[in-house]
Amino acid sequence: MTEQDVAGLQRRLAAFAAAREWQPYHTPKNLAAALSVEAAELLEIFQWLTPDEAGRVMDDPERAHRVEDEVADVLAYLLQFCGALGVDPLAALAAKIDRNELRFPAARPPGRSTDADERG
Repeated sequence: MTEQDVAGLQRRLAAFAAAREWQPYHTPKNLAAALSVEAAELLEIFQWLTPDEAGRVMDDPERAHRVEDEVADVLAYLLQFCGALGVDPLAALAAKIDRNELRFPAARPPGRSTDADERG
């Protein structure tokens, strides 16, 4: 996904909400809550699956459709949330990856951060 794609999707989502006069309800708090609900709905699909079953979830057309719908809902609310607060989601992700590369150097044992090493 390119930055242009993200901006275009954000404009399309904003136009969709505006056409339905939903802007008063699309506050950062409400969008964050909706994002949490949709993420929980995605998790619900996997709730009682074994790791093997979860790895094959896309093999079942009905479950695959549900996963894709929930992923779309999560992304839609995240993009709307970012738009409401003026957060560039791609820049935020790139900055977080940069911080994590420093925090979790590849040469360290798995699960160990530099913060954990400093605490002893």
